[in-house]
Amino acid sequence: MKRSWYATPYALWMLMFTVVPLLFVVYYAFTTKTGDFTTANMTKIFAYTPVLMDSLRLALYCTALCLLIGYPAAWFMASEFSTKKALTVLILLPMWMNFLLRTYAMMTLFENNGVLNSIFQALGLPKQTMIGTEGAVLVGMVYNFLPFMVLPIYTVLNKIDPRVIEAAQDLGANPMRVITRVVVPLSVPGVVSGITMVFMPAVTTFAISRLMSSGTIYLMGDMIEEYFISMNNRNVGSAMSLVMMILILISIGLLRKADPEGQGGGLW
Repeated sequence: MKRSWYATPYALWMLMFTVVPLLFVVYYAFTTKTGDFTTANMTKIFAYTPVLMDSLRLALYCTALCLLIGYPAAWFMASEFSTKKALTVLILLPMWMNFLLRTYAMMTLFENNGVLNSIFQALGLPKQTMIGTEGAVLVGMVYNFLPFMVLPIYTVLNKIDPRVIEAAQDLGANPMRVITRVVVPLSVPGVVSGITMVFMPAVTTFAISRLMSSGTIYLMGDMIEEYFISMNNRNVGSAMSLVMMILILISIGLLRKADPEGQGGGLW
């Protein structure tokens, strides 16, 4: 039996649940409700350029914050051998819960009578309006997507041969130079993977923005969901989904140029 045959179930699964749905999206994006060919659906996204820019901006903010928080966390996890497994479990633990449950938990912290405002009142501070703000949405995105940044970077850092670092130290490199010239370049594949895994869901999210903003902040994911569900217009919804997929593929292509062979050091 050829080894390639073992991939047949996976190939059939991908064909049924990835390729076929994608073909339907492309079909509906370029047709009207009566099945006639049109390109008008694709141009409607230009009417929602501010919403698209807000989605891209918040996704970039989320990705940047996840990188700033996640890289030191991954570095600490890779360095602390005695607590490595415990820290990994703590990172994975929130992911064992449903995505919506995690978001509702964040709402409990930020709502007007929530945990944070109760603490503020106990300290004699005034209540703060957090739910319904862009900051609440951003915190919810970072909380949900942070593990997707930490784990790829941790995996790469954990595989760095300690002898490479020792060699740099023997050659006179101080700790900061070891980090900037050895560790960081070698961790580029994990950084690229983390950025990709965070940016893709962040730019298309709709549940977080709807729950954490009480519907006051409108992103592309909300718009696509509204066209499919509320307006029953899968043609325009598919066109917007296709445009978002193209933008994500372009972003991934640009990121992969930083490290085309996955060996690290592509940015230096």
